[in-house]
Amino acid sequence: MKKKVLILGSTGSVGENTLRVIEAFPDRFQVAGLAAGSNAKRLAEQAAKHRPEGVYLHDSAKGDLSAFCSSVDYDILVAATSGTTALLPVIEALRNGRRVALANKEILVVAGGLVMAALRENPVASLIPVDSEHSAIFQCLGGCRAHGVERLILTGSGGPLREVSSENFPNISKETVVNHPKWKMGKKISVDSATLMNKGLEIIEASWLFDLAIERIEVLVHPEAVVHSMVEFKDGAILAQLGVTDMRLPIQYALSFPERWDSPGLRLDFKELNPLHFYPADRKKFPCLALAIDAAKKSGSAPCVLSAADEVAVRAYLEDQIGFTDIPRVIETVLSHHRHVPDPDLPQIQSIHAWAAEETQKLCLAD
Repeated sequence: MKKKVLILGSTGSVGENTLRVIEAFPDRFQVAGLAAGSNAKRLAEQAAKHRPEGVYLHDSAKGDLSAFCSSVDYDILVAATSGTTALLPVIEALRNGRRVALANKEILVVAGGLVMAALRENPVASLIPVDSEHSAIFQCLGGCRAHGVERLILTGSGGPLREVSSENFPNISKETVVNHPKWKMGKKISVDSATLMNKGLEIIEASWLFDLAIERIEVLVHPEAVVHSMVEFKDGAILAQLGVTDMRLPIQYALSFPERWDSPGLRLDFKELNPLHFYPADRKKFPCLALAIDAAKKSGSAPCVLSAADEVAVRAYLEDQIGFTDIPRVIETVLSHHRHVPDPDLPQIQSIHAWAAEETQKLCLAD
């Protein structure tokens, strides 16, 4: 029987690649529903090709996304939207025993405790990471909990500014910032890669996914992007997951787990590999990474504020309201204004997220 897949964020990079994976296995999957933010033309093209049960466009929708998801019969939810739009659909899917293929960092950053609680409510539910780094760790652990783990090592290419001096950051062009050297991504996550905020968010996400303390999660800059992440065990053994930079691989694994299927994608050829390099991440050069780690250690409502402030600050940068170096400054200011809540519930998270977004917008407009 075919698995029915509901894709939130179908017109983005992960959504498009998910559809390619589904097309490669027409006897195993069918598209149950498609949801997008504003790209009506592309959504219409996808709908005409895949004939889903339901289609949702945020810009023109009268109902909310949760109601749309509830109206669709699906087995697997692919959460590939940006921000927290898919938070409630993810929680509801887990409570209802569905598989969630999670390609969205912010959901666990903002409400990791609530999401993991929903996962524990239903023994049939599963949460499979799609981000290449978290998928790599998940694969190294064989889909099991992190027993016997000493630390997790998240790798990252270092983004487009790895070799650019911080002295040049104030004059860096937007074209350079959004031009990721290894992955084709949306503008928001491309900026997060340039500031290394993405690595900070990934630390928080990994902590929730694999139930490990922040202090036991490390970031290494790996320009070649061949090793997607590593797990070091207590006996000193290290397992690494290697592969080409193709998002179809972690997407396919999230859909097929625990099985592995043939893939039409490119294969890694060790005979053609150049030397691999690893460097510590520079928190001074990239203050967003330091801000994320500090917020992670505070836990509670701090990561929610961090995520909301980053989302608005990056948007303001892309809209020329603030400069590139203003992004960490604005986020730090918002975090300093926040009254910390140790264990926020869902209404508190929603309220705090809204406050942080509004506070960030005020600061950006004041600049």
